Amino acid sequence: MSHPDTTAADAQTGRGWPDPASLDVDSERLDALLGRAIVDAGATTSAGLVVLGMRLGLYEALAGGPLTTAELAARTGTAERYVREWARSQAAGGYLTHDPDGDRYGMAAEHALAFNPRGPLNLATMFRFAVRALTGLDRLEAAMRSGEGIGWHEQDDELVASVADFFRSGYAAHLVTEWIPALDGVHERLTAGARVADVGCGYGVTTILMAQAYPASAFEGYDYHDVSIERARRAAEAAGVSGRARFTVCAATEIPAGGYDLVCTFDALHDYGDPVGAARRIREALGGGGTWLLVEPAAGDRVQDNLHPVGRMFYAASTYMCVPNAVSQGGSAMGAQAGGRAVRAVLEEAGFTDVRLVASTPVNHVYQVRP
Repeated sequence: MSHPDTTAADAQTGRGWPDPASLDVDSERLDALLGRAIVDAGATTSAGLVVLGMRLGLYEALAGGPLTTAELAARTGTAERYVREWARSQAAGGYLTHDPDGDRYGMAAEHALAFNPRGPLNLATMFRFAVRALTGLDRLEAAMRSGEGIGWHEQDDELVASVADFFRSGYAAHLVTEWIPALDGVHERLTAGARVADVGCGYGVTTILMAQAYPASAFEGYDYHDVSIERARRAAEAAGVSGRARFTVCAATEIPAGGYDLVCTFDALHDYGDPVGAARRIREALGGGGTWLLVEPAAGDRVQDNLHPVGRMFYAASTYMCVPNAVSQGGSAMGAQAGGRAVRAVLEEAGFTDVRLVASTPVNHVYQVRP
């Protein structure tokens, strides 16, 4: 798409840049701003290098002990001169250690934990999301000019996959061991055998985790995105739980009123164009004594409460994906940093009277919601 000349656009709107000579600039504040900008630009350009480090097996090779770049290249079947520059960039960013005496690069225990794809963090997934999100800038620009939405189904498949991978590690670390036990009586019902709906299930990550942990229960995953549902079906088959974890293409406002003992919604309510309508439908779908496990991004109620690194990341992700999807469905869009007060307002409007915050992580707030 064409990109209008900035100066011309400013002149048309009457909001031209002020003359630099007229500005009363605090040099210390300017230096601090430049420092932040350099860090951000370095992080932006380094994001792709983190992704390549995972794809090429460079981190995995270094997890076994420090290596020279020649040894690292030989072990991973890559070209040493490229690897040398990659390793220096990673060390400059603090993602690798560097021993100047032997010119060896390595991973401390903290690095090995954070980048392990089977670990509780899997930091590379954040960078994978960032890289894929940037490829959609032209489409996002057009949406910001027109006010039109961008549905989840219109996003790049790799971007959708990166979101599933980002949340996967946290769900694996907390869902079965902490979040479900925090709900009154739910662990016991699942152990004995219960009906569970996972609304907005995406790739079925959470559905499958629960099915593996509670073999006496039956699980049904719902999502309007047909590609995600197909991925979920394949994943359930691979995990050996397809007989108890079934997936259906269905919008949140249209799930069947099946008398569920537990309904779950993980990081999805704020994405809906009609969150109140979805919450009402979930209330209708719950059986007597049923519980809604609602997980939303961790956020404060005021903008100033969210002006920190985690809030910044979620505001950015919300701009790329969450708000565009809600707008595409005709909604006003809660956004990923709506906060607990806004979440409770949606739930109360939908008829829920018992809402408790039962767990939190730096990324998520976990609610037990009952009629």
